[in-house]
Parts: sequence; C-alpha cells; structure tokens
Amino acid sequence: MKNPVFTGAGVAIITPMYEDGSINFDELGRIIEDQIAHHTDAIIICGTTGECSTMTDEEQLAAIKYTVDVVNHRVPVIAGAGSNDTDHGCALAAKSAECGADALLMVTPYYNKTSQAGLVAHFTAMAEAGGIPVIMYNVPSRTGLNIAPETALELSKHPLINGIKEASGNISQVAKIAQLCGDELNIYSGNDDQVVPLLALGGKGVISVVSNVKPELVHNCCKAFFDGDTAKARELQLEMLPLADALFCEVNPIPVKYAMNVLGWEAGECRLPLVEPSEAHKEYIEKALRAEGLITE
Repeated sequence: MKNPVFTGAGVAIITPMYEDGSINFDELGRIIEDQIAHHTDAIIICGTTGECSTMTDEEQLAAIKYTVDVVNHRVPVIAGAGSNDTDHGCALAAKSAECGADALLMVTPYYNKTSQAGLVAHFTAMAEAGGIPVIMYNVPSRTGLNIAPETALELSKHPLINGIKEASGNISQVAKIAQLCGDELNIYSGNDDQVVPLLALGGKGVISVVSNVKPELVHNCCKAFFDGDTAKARELQLEMLPLADALFCEVNPIPVKYAMNVLGWEAGECRLPLVEPSEAHKEYIEKALRAEGLITE
C-alpha cells in the first residue's frame, strides 16, 4: 500500500506576475499564506495553472524553492516537473527534488507523444531521476495522449510512482484504474466538476483550480466525503459547479488569473500566447464570483 502524498484539496496555484511578466514572489507568498489559512491540503506549484510552459527552468526552480521555503513543511509541496523531452524532464525532476519538493507532478509527453510502452519508459526514467514520489498527470485534451489503465497498472509497480492526476474526464477509465491498481496508485481528480465521483471510486482528493479563489469550499467538500457525510460532499460539489464552469470558460489559467485580479490579488496577466478573457467571459466570471459571495459590492 502506498501512502498518498496528500489527501483532500491541493491547489494548482497560479503564478502571480508583474507588468513586465516577471514572477511576483511577494504576492505568491501572500497567496500561499492565504491558501494555508483557508485549509488547502497541498500546494501544487508550476503546474498548468502556474504557467510552467512559458517559464524558463531557472524561473520554475526559483518558484519551487520559494514555495518550499514559505510553506516550511506545513503542507506538502508538489512541483510540476514534466516535459515531452525525457532527458529534460529527468534534469528538472532532479533539480526540483533538490529544491525540497515533497513530490513531483509529471505530465505525459505532448506533441511528439509516444506509445504506451514509451510512457512506461518515460515516467520510470523521470521518477528515478527525481528520487521522490511522483504523481502522473493524465490530461489528453492538452497532450493528445492518454495513459491507458493497463499502463497505469504497470507504472504503479514502481515504488516512486505514487499517484495519478486524472483529467481525462472519463469516469469509466478512472474506475478501471482503481480496479486494476487498488492501493498501489493514489487517484486525484484533475477536474473540479468530478471531485466527488472520483472520491467515490477510492480517490484521495483533487488538484484544484477552484481552490485558488475559494480553497475552503474544495477542502470542505473532500473532508465531508472522508468524514462519511456524502450528502454534504454532494451539496458542496454542486455548489462548486458554477465556479468550475466559469474558471474553465477559456483555456486555464486565463479565467482564474482574471478572477484572482478581480478578488484583489496582484495576479497580473498571463504570459503570451495566453491573453485576457473576452469581455463576455469577464462578466461571466464576475457573475460566478458574486454568486459565491466572493464579490460583495
């Protein structure tokens, strides 16, 4: 049995930036403190939501090290360290581990993709380079590549491959992974609209975008489920849906960064090629924030 890296709601945290596009570390620290104060169960830094794809390695490692230092062991820190170049991913994994991350989040190869056998080789090499627990990230809508349940089973045999962030949206696939892997692979939802369904299949939590704007909502949803109050968990999952819909009305993290700015954080803009949401989507996002009581004027 592999102990999960965390249980509950981990925030896929944004990376706040100044007007010139450089990382605003002071604001990142403030956001981290707010997240911990509102019961976030883990910090996932430099994931998709954190815009790792437009960061240099130096920036990414600086953000990871800063987060590790600020968090100071209060909750687990999971560092995004994947790549579609296995050698590059191995180097990033090793350096992220040196920064003090508790675990690594590794996406499947994108664009060049690979076979299922290639996935086994890819994740195995990167896990061994990092030397700390790995959560694989399955998001076919972005990568064009799916981790088959049988491949998840093969990878779950590796002692360092601890979990999978499942963002395929395919509940049947998640059920198959749970059935094949059992306690050897911890499953996390990669979709805020599917937290409770995945928990019901034995999942350990969620890596959440919604947690950026309302961490206690997502934490409480998971906690209610683990406490056996499935009716409360269902209620909070349904409460979460309008926020989840609004925060994915355009490509993540465009909406959530806009939402954080609206809520008074100095999130800044996304780096190109991501741009501001349309005016209609800005109104939609603000309406969802207002309905959830996050905007009160």
